[in-house]
Amino acid sequence: MLKLDHRDIKILSILQKEGRISKAALAERVNLTPAPCWERLKRLEKAGIITGYRAEIALSKVMPSITVFMAAELEGHRAEDFQLFERSVQTIDAIVGCWAVGGGFDYIVQIIARDIDAYQRLIDQLLEARVGLARYFTYIVTKPVKQPGALPPGLLGAAPKE
Repeated sequence: MLKLDHRDIKILSILQKEGRISKAALAERVNLTPAPCWERLKRLEKAGIITGYRAEIALSKVMPSITVFMAAELEGHRAEDFQLFERSVQTIDAIVGCWAVGGGFDYIVQIIARDIDAYQRLIDQLLEARVGLARYFTYIVTKPVKQPGALPPGLLGAAPKE
C-alpha cells in the first residue's frame, strides 16, 4: 500500500468532489506549485489509487427508470459457480453494481432498468442463461436517501490539514 501524506489525502478529497478542477486550481488548493502537484497526481493514478474520472448523471432528467437491488443466491458454491455468475454479470449493462457478500446471500446486485417489465426481462434472461442463479429477492428503491459519494478523508489515513 502506498503511504499517503496530508497533501495526497487533500488531493484525493478534492478530486472526489471536483473531478473537473484544473491542475492549477488543484495545486493552489493543496498549497503546491503545479509541477509537484501534477507528479503527486500521476503517482496516485499509477499506483491505482485513482481509478478513473466520471460524470454524475441525473437519470430522472433524461428518462424514466427504476433502481433495483437484488439479493442473489447461487445453486452451487464452487469456485467455478462464482466465476460463471461474475462473468455473466460483467456482460449486462443494466447491472451497474455487484458485490459478493457473506451472511445468507451470495451477491447483492444493483440494477437500473427503464421499468419493472425491463427488470423482469433481465431476470428471465439470467434464469434462461443458466448462470447458476437459484433464488433472488428484489428490492425496489422508492427514493434515494443518501447516494454514494466521496470517501471521508479520515478513512484515507489522516484528515487533511487546511
